[in-house]
Amino acid sequence: MIEKINLNNILFLDIETVPEEENFNSLDAEMQTLWDLKTQYQRKDEFSPEEFYERAGIWAEFGKIICISVGFFTIKGDIRNFRVTSFFGDEKKILKDFSNLVNNHFNQPQHLMCGHNSKEFDIPFIARRMIINQMAIPDKLNLFGKKPWEVPHLDTLELWKFGDYKHFTSLKLLTKILGVPSPKGDIDGSQVAHVYYVEKDIDRIITYCEKDTIAVAQVFLRLRREDLLIDEEIIHV
Repeated sequence: MIEKINLNNILFLDIETVPEEENFNSLDAEMQTLWDLKTQYQRKDEFSPEEFYERAGIWAEFGKIICISVGFFTIKGDIRNFRVTSFFGDEKKILKDFSNLVNNHFNQPQHLMCGHNSKEFDIPFIARRMIINQMAIPDKLNLFGKKPWEVPHLDTLELWKFGDYKHFTSLKLLTKILGVPSPKGDIDGSQVAHVYYVEKDIDRIITYCEKDTIAVAQVFLRLRREDLLIDEEIIHV
């Protein structure tokens, strides 16, 4: 029963990723071959490995994290705030700062993480990139040996599925049908790599990532039949 969960115990999150290199030709020959093999099923005969490389950001083996945005409620009496912050810059620093937050402030048994499709994408991507960067994985992300009911993660996509595992609903669609203000600004996920590598506008990406994090929290409130956050309750730190 998600209504019984203390909102103060949830860390909401979203990540933005891009191909690890700006273009396919920046990969060494072995990585080019491995990319070819990794994506041959998805590409079929429609795209060459080089043409398909713009999508490399969705694979942790070929992509990297450029932003992690997190949000958490602070509720005292009838005063409710939602604090949002972002980690960006060098990937190793992003992961270290995120790990420090989790280990120091969201490491107790009652603490949970929540994202949209985060069980399939965000959490595994973060954990894999930590391993690649030779970093320790926080206990909240390390699922080895855990039973399904012991996993400390909530996923708004999974909550919306109600057991229908063939069903996928985007965050944009879910916010629309639930009456949540649209999280999307002037870019979408397919444009993040261009904004990062060509426009070099990380601030635009941070804004986009934070809007998604807020939207996940809003969807969670809707699923609990609670009032949505208003702008005055959202604090960017």
